[in-house]
Amino acid sequence: MLATGFALSACTGSPVVVTSSVPVPASSSGPPPPRSFTLTAGGDVLIHPALTDQATADGGAAGRTYLPLFEGVRETLKADLSLCHLEVPLGPKEGPFFGYPAFLAPPEVAKGLVDVGYDSCSTASNHTLDRGVSAIQTTLDAMDAVGLKHTGSFRTQEEAAAPLVLDANGVKVAQLSFTYGFNGIPLPQPWRANQIDADKILADARAARAAGAEVVVLSVQWGNEYQHEATPDQKALARRLLADPALDLIIGTHVHVVQPFEKIGDKWVAYGLGNEVARHAEPRGVTEEGAIARFKFEQGPAGWSVVEASYTPTLVELGPPIRLVDLTRVPVTPRRTEAITRTEGVVFSLGANQQGLVRGRP
Repeated sequence: MLATGFALSACTGSPVVVTSSVPVPASSSGPPPPRSFTLTAGGDVLIHPALTDQATADGGAAGRTYLPLFEGVRETLKADLSLCHLEVPLGPKEGPFFGYPAFLAPPEVAKGLVDVGYDSCSTASNHTLDRGVSAIQTTLDAMDAVGLKHTGSFRTQEEAAAPLVLDANGVKVAQLSFTYGFNGIPLPQPWRANQIDADKILADARAARAAGAEVVVLSVQWGNEYQHEATPDQKALARRLLADPALDLIIGTHVHVVQPFEKIGDKWVAYGLGNEVARHAEPRGVTEEGAIARFKFEQGPAGWSVVEASYTPTLVELGPPIRLVDLTRVPVTPRRTEAITRTEGVVFSLGANQQGLVRGRP
């Protein structure tokens, strides 16, 4: 087929037929594909001093770099939107830095997260106030400096009131971030960081939709540390929140071990993704195991829903050097097989494998 059009004569203004030899493809007779996007999410980014020592060794004369620590999951994280959970506050470049129980990690952590592929991080954590309000400032400043989006803790009341709405393949997706508490440290102002309250979570979800969000994702710190089973409180809160049309997905963190995934109605909750990176003083084996969640959302006549759900088992190998690995992309060893088997047993323990969840990318 040839393209034919009209142009105006420069002298008379009368139309002139213009014929092009460029073929024009026939229009497709089928409907356009539905709008969709993919989302990945990782577990706790828990920067113990040994991880900073590793970043210092990896960077050498060029200075600390956390990318080699994270590099093993770069391909796994690739998606239209990738969400992380920054468990600890970040301080000024010159330090000093601290580990458990009151953390403060170097600002280069934020660059490592961006460089490996993360777009946004939740920052409401039981460690948010470990080093006071000044550490909220330095944390968010460090994230802003490298383009890593954030929500959950805030520098100003105006910042706290503004929903975080992100772009995922042209779809507006909001991220909320809440934690169960702050290790007994009182909030200096109620807006400084988000503490779990079902009514506030849903109110914030509705505010995000009013701001244009088409899909709303909750990143939440909850559960009992080192316990694989989701608690009755976790299950009850998930059911209450996901019953509301304002919220579409829950990504859980905090307990430092992997917890189950579950489909509630037509929505998913990942109760706990374990540690993405950590180097506990006394590693438990399970505290080095994690999962990266992947969800594909698609828009249908009834709205947005997850049409594909999967998880990828990960492991922090303590080396030296300390490295995070995707267990589906590395050779088999007894330790790696143990981690794969245990993670699968936990993730599927509430029947997620019968609800459509698979291991690895669908």
